[in-house]
Amino acid sequence: MDEVDVEDSAETAGTRREKEERNSTNISGMSNTTARKEDTYQGTQFLMEEVLEQGNILIAMKRVVGNKGAPGVDKMTTEQLEPYVAKHWPLIEAELLEGRYQPKPVRGVEITKPDGIGVRKLGIPTVVDRLIQQAVHQVLSPIFEHDFSEHSFGFRPGRNTHQAILKAQEYIAGGKHWVVDTDLEKFFDRVNHDILMARIARKIKDKRILLLIRRFLQAGLMIGGLESIRTEGTPQGGPLSPLLSNIMLDDLDKELEKRGHSFCRYADDCNIYVNSQKAGERVMQSIKEFLGKKLKLKINEGKSAVAQVWERKFLGYTVTNEERPRLKIAEVPLKRFKDKLREKFRKGKGQDIKHFVKELKPILMGWANYFYRTEIPHQLSSVDSWVRHKIRDIIWRQLKRPATRIRAMVRQGVRIEKARDLAWCNKGPWRCSMCQTMHIAYPNKYLDKIGLTSLLQRREYLKAL
Repeated sequence: MDEVDVEDSAETAGTRREKEERNSTNISGMSNTTARKEDTYQGTQFLMEEVLEQGNILIAMKRVVGNKGAPGVDKMTTEQLEPYVAKHWPLIEAELLEGRYQPKPVRGVEITKPDGIGVRKLGIPTVVDRLIQQAVHQVLSPIFEHDFSEHSFGFRPGRNTHQAILKAQEYIAGGKHWVVDTDLEKFFDRVNHDILMARIARKIKDKRILLLIRRFLQAGLMIGGLESIRTEGTPQGGPLSPLLSNIMLDDLDKELEKRGHSFCRYADDCNIYVNSQKAGERVMQSIKEFLGKKLKLKINEGKSAVAQVWERKFLGYTVTNEERPRLKIAEVPLKRFKDKLREKFRKGKGQDIKHFVKELKPILMGWANYFYRTEIPHQLSSVDSWVRHKIRDIIWRQLKRPATRIRAMVRQGVRIEKARDLAWCNKGPWRCSMCQTMHIAYPNKYLDKIGLTSLLQRREYLKAL
């Protein structure tokens, strides 16, 4: 989540594959009037025709249906999308070509932020609007991708969080031990539509595309049956929002490059690495002024700071305070993960243990896949040990009666005297599950056999790839 190899044509390998698919695919029930003819276009004046190419729509359809996702305000599901489009495509296509298409309001959803402080607003478009946004994204992305900064890692083909983290570590290893950690205040809610559209219009000349994007930006927000008008922001939830955020913040990237700064940006999370606190404070002030005057954006004072690198986290990671700083998992995501597991364990007390471990596995795998870059293996091994302890605790609680516990432990190879001693122990389940007898009855091999994932073993496997 490999450096991006952008050719002069501004097409990534994925984009080239998409265009090959477009040229070789025919969608039944859809006219061929929008097939692209290269020699009839000048610049980007006819992008709507490219958006409506049969192959481009087919790829967008596959992605929207494959991503599933919740219905919008019209309650249409992704399973209903294909038959609906097959029936109504001529009308949708005509409205888009003539600049008459009107997106429906987005369904507003509020979710608690990962840190538990505040909420994040999501805007869920209808599946038809998601299809059109995805089709527009597939055509616009290569055009803008060509000029995006190499310091930008979020929502871009061939780029990911791990590359940003490793680049940040590279700056720190080079001696830049102070960081200007900037977080934009409610960025997705406060994007200025006029400023954003001006930046899109620098490269896009098809007025139908510009009008369509503005209409997507201004589509109403429906919460609790009430629709509110939007005059700013690009709510997270639509396929276009990530690209629009990068277009908006590309001016910031270019400004930082012009000043010669070492920085990494992932969406609205930007870290600038400097040599001293004084330099960091100077940079912070100048960036605040630039964002306010140029982009009408504000820095979140509560979440932004100038500090030594080991005092801050970036994308869930931080570094050790050593001569050669090592990557490690920051305390906040580590605590958050254990809290999530506690809730899962609480709900799993009454489940069959093998079924419970099967449900637990994707959670452990997903977390290990992201945090395997840690250079402090003990962080993972300690969580492994804690998880195994919690599972033995569940097993102990489920056995309930002393006689049941004795029979179960004897079946697992424990001598009956040992099994009796533990079964009649008056200590609580947590302490009993920690006893050597339980480790003999349900060793790590047993837990591995029923499908438990080891975070540490997963790390070693991924690092060996």
